[in-house]
Amino acid sequence: MEELRVFAPATVANLSCGFDVLGCCLDSVGDEMIVRKNDLNKTRITKITGQDLPLDADQNVAGVAVNALLKDLEVQQGFDIEINKRIKPGSGIGSSAASSAGAVFAVNKLLGDPFDKTQLVSFAMKGELLASGNAHADNVAPALMGGFSLVRSYCPLEVLALPVPEDLRVVILHPLIEIKTRDSRSIIKQTVSLKSAINQWGNLAAFISALYTNDYDLLGRSLVDEIVEPVRSILIPYFRELKLLSQDCGALGFGISGSGPAVYALCRGDENAQKLKEEINIFYGKKGIDFELHVSKINREGVKIL
Repeated sequence: MEELRVFAPATVANLSCGFDVLGCCLDSVGDEMIVRKNDLNKTRITKITGQDLPLDADQNVAGVAVNALLKDLEVQQGFDIEINKRIKPGSGIGSSAASSAGAVFAVNKLLGDPFDKTQLVSFAMKGELLASGNAHADNVAPALMGGFSLVRSYCPLEVLALPVPEDLRVVILHPLIEIKTRDSRSIIKQTVSLKSAINQWGNLAAFISALYTNDYDLLGRSLVDEIVEPVRSILIPYFRELKLLSQDCGALGFGISGSGPAVYALCRGDENAQKLKEEINIFYGKKGIDFELHVSKINREGVKIL
């Protein structure tokens, strides 16, 4: 193959109880990318539509991730990358991760699949390092692996694929304001109390158990974040009101998607998800803030060839 066109999905990271280690892949939101070989032995970003982003491969997360892959493989091969950017940078639903993951996935395919998905995650993390100053994997892992991903360890990197309950749906509200991940990380406290830590890892363990047992009630009770959400939520307009609204509509849980400003709610079934979407649309439509609103299944495949 000389060329591939791929869908690079958006993702929800942290999921309240799993800061920097937990994420899931969305099905209805994402970028489209075209990656083709060139004879110049260099990586080029040849076209970007939808957003104003750098064409310099050393300043673009897709180029940085691909160059990390090529350096590790020690091959002389160039690639041209086109990005139809449908995920707004700074949205909180893995914009940089989609570009990084989509690029390394396509290049790996064009080179005959020399790397497994965990290795691809490590290369995509180089793009995240450029974007946010931190090489986190909670977006790129689910983008590449699909479903829910748990980063058990960063050194060495170990990512676990988790099961997906069939009726689980995600409602995403993206207020069209930008919160840079780098800035959002800077306000997080670097130390937490032992009590908060115990509560957090208890909720994370319970959430994972709920995925394996299809226990929706337990899953909902586990979506609690008393470490990061109290700090980051002040950056999101009407966060508290949205959380109460989601509870009134029967959502399993509600929280910040990644670093925000997007917020997410997990719901059981299409009917509950659509009801919440309609209520959020009515509520936020009166606030004078432009926004996007999505309902998505969990994408079990991750990046895929179109």
